[in-house]
Amino acid sequence: MTTHETVPYAPEHTPRLAWAEHAPEVYKAMVRLDAASRKGLDPKLLELVKVRASQLNRCALCLDMHSKDALAAGESVERIIQLGAWEESRHFYTEKELAALELTEAVTVLTDGFVPDEVYETAAKHFEEAELAQLIAAITVINAWNRFGVTCRMVPGHYTPGDHG
Repeated sequence: MTTHETVPYAPEHTPRLAWAEHAPEVYKAMVRLDAASRKGLDPKLLELVKVRASQLNRCALCLDMHSKDALAAGESVERIIQLGAWEESRHFYTEKELAALELTEAVTVLTDGFVPDEVYETAAKHFEEAELAQLIAAITVINAWNRFGVTCRMVPGHYTPGDHG
């Protein structure tokens, strides 16, 4: 009989800064902004957008949180996994979701240039103006959260859906 030794994972890193404790008013304002940006958006679409922006920004904490929230909202593991290659996996998503993902990429990676007219126009075809405004707000808010998470090296793995806010 062979025994398998358990290979330990790398140690968890320590966050650089507990920013929310030191800037509680900013944190509370972000939570309110986040809640306001969600209004009127489909929860599964919202989580796909948040996961994709977090992949682009390499925010481990937000990837952990929003992948779990997506699953809790009824999203499939397969569609979450495919987000990293959504352009090659278009058939996993609706045209509306694809428009949202494309807009997410354009807004998130502004260093590539302005949000292209064709990207905006495609999104505008799939979203009513009020919903589009909410989507842009949600993309902007997750990018802000990502920047706090990445800069402060927040630690992923401890989030349970329903914990935020």
